[in-house]
Amino acid sequence: MTTLSKPPSLKFLFAHPAHFLALGCGSGLSQWAPGTVGTLFAWVTFYYFRPWFSDFGLLAFLGGAYLLGIWVIDVTGRAIGDPDHGSIVWDEIVPFWLVLLLTPDAFYWQLSAFALFRYFDITKPQPARYFDQHVKNGFGVMADDLVAAGYTLLALALLKFVLA
Repeated sequence: MTTLSKPPSLKFLFAHPAHFLALGCGSGLSQWAPGTVGTLFAWVTFYYFRPWFSDFGLLAFLGGAYLLGIWVIDVTGRAIGDPDHGSIVWDEIVPFWLVLLLTPDAFYWQLSAFALFRYFDITKPQPARYFDQHVKNGFGVMADDLVAAGYTLLALALLKFVLA
């Protein structure tokens, strides 16, 4: 796990559109737990754009956002000098949007999704750990959080099965 040395400046945030997205529209500039703040940003923003998409349309949008994320994270990581700097949170945002799309629309389910996603993102079970440790570019950064999203969805499905 990369420790956040010093968050980039506001000037850096607005210096390139890739930086703005990679830093989660500024949510990654948080001095405290930027990955958690980025995930909270994802949770809040999901409800602003969700009504504008069908399920399939949103999946297509998320696919595009994921592919775009590979590029914006690569550009921003090279500019910062760290491919997975703690302030880069687009990799939390897009996979968590996917989790929210596939999670029941109830507060406690989404709160559980948030907690599970943060847990899996922080602990990095395999193969997320492989991507985190060995694939030091935009693809690896995005991939480890997509794995965390998969584990989150699996845990939620098991929880739903147990509670049913």
